Order: sequence, then structure tokens, then C-alpha cells
Amino acid sequence: MTYVVTENCIACKYTDCVEVCPVDCFYEGENFLVIHPDECIDCGVCEPECPADAIRPDTEPEMEKWVEINRKYAEMWPVIITKKDPLPTADEMDGKPDKMGMLSEAPGEGG
Repeated sequence: MTYVVTENCIACKYTDCVEVCPVDCFYEGENFLVIHPDECIDCGVCEPECPADAIRPDTEPEMEKWVEINRKYAEMWPVIITKKDPLPTADEMDGKPDKMGMLSEAPGEGG
């Protein structure tokens, strides 16, 4: 099992989760975070830290695509280990449906 970041993180990018990760397996894009599924140790400490409820175990239904999305971008983006401010639109975008089209492939700053 692994944990993955799902669609609700897009355009929110809360980073509460990265500080609690004991193996630093979060990676930062311009408007989305991902977890490297091969680095995640399945501890689950990140899941309750996400204000947007965007972190899910891969054992839930239809998570296969999110495992692949997380893997793809984790291999492209820089690691993030420090909490940062969420995106300015985070509160407004939290819970909005159909955000996949908003996903930017651009890397974040990391750090």
C-alpha cells in the first residue's frame, strides 16, 4: 500500500502534510503536491494533516490512476519538506469538482 495525493489538492496545495512525512516523499508542482509511491512507507501520518482531504490510500477504489499521476510528477518535480502558505485560491478551490484540467505540469520551488 501507498498513499497518494488526489485531485482536490490541485489549485489548493496545502503543505501541512510535508512536515510530518518521515521519509520526505512529497514533491512540489506549481499548483499540486504528489507523493512518490515507491518512497512512501505507508505510515499514514500525512493523511489526517491534509485540510483538503486530498491524501488517500491506494487501496481505495479508482486510485490506480492517482498512483501513476503521483509517480509521474514525483520523478519530475523537486522534493518539498518545509510547510509553505497554500495557494491564494485554496479556500475557494477546496472541494471544487473537476480540477484535473487545472493541473500544471510546471515544477514548484521545492525546499
